[in-house]
Amino acid sequence: MYTERASRLAGAVIWTGDGTGRVLPDGCMDLLWNEGRLLVAGPDTRAHVAGGAPSTWAGVRFYPGTAPAFLGVPAHELRDRRVELADLWPAPEVRRLRSRVEKALDPATALEEIALERAAPADPVLNALVTALDAGRPVAMTADELGLGARQLHRRSLAAFGYGPKTLARILRLRRALVLAGAGVPFAETAVRSGFADQAHLARDVKELAGVPLGRLLAVG
Repeated sequence: MYTERASRLAGAVIWTGDGTGRVLPDGCMDLLWNEGRLLVAGPDTRAHVAGGAPSTWAGVRFYPGTAPAFLGVPAHELRDRRVELADLWPAPEVRRLRSRVEKALDPATALEEIALERAAPADPVLNALVTALDAGRPVAMTADELGLGARQLHRRSLAAFGYGPKTLARILRLRRALVLAGAGVPFAETAVRSGFADQAHLARDVKELAGVPLGRLLAVG
């Protein structure tokens, strides 16, 4: 079972679940709580399939590009990884935070409060980049509009999102397609409206990023 709600932290999502299922790439990073452990989920480039028995999980899913400032670690160092928070922050500080979450009536709310206390102001350039790419604007055009050269944009994207802007655009395009297809829009129309060349292009990207065909992905969801 999985539930989520909007956070008081701008653009973030607070969620709880049993830790099972297929987690698709979304350009985000998460602060996680699981059975007495504080962890960080780095940005995924492929679907992450959780293993093991169901257990109690809670998390804060940061808006794309905002978690590195909170963590003090560039996103690319955590790409496709799940790490203990104690590997990133001083152990005494993590022990204090772990005790705080353990004593809380709602671990998810406790995580949200920690994120609110430590969150850095959003970078307007990064926010504008995510907004433009999520709207389907080309990477080169977006870079020009933001006044960034290709190398500078790539460097900033690696630090903020864990990968370059073209990969981020591809992941956001997939997310748009899943919303449409999940609402019953025919796959061919979904492909066109999401920015794919055609339905075959959509199918290839879904299989590569999600690990399963689109029909199966929607059936599971």
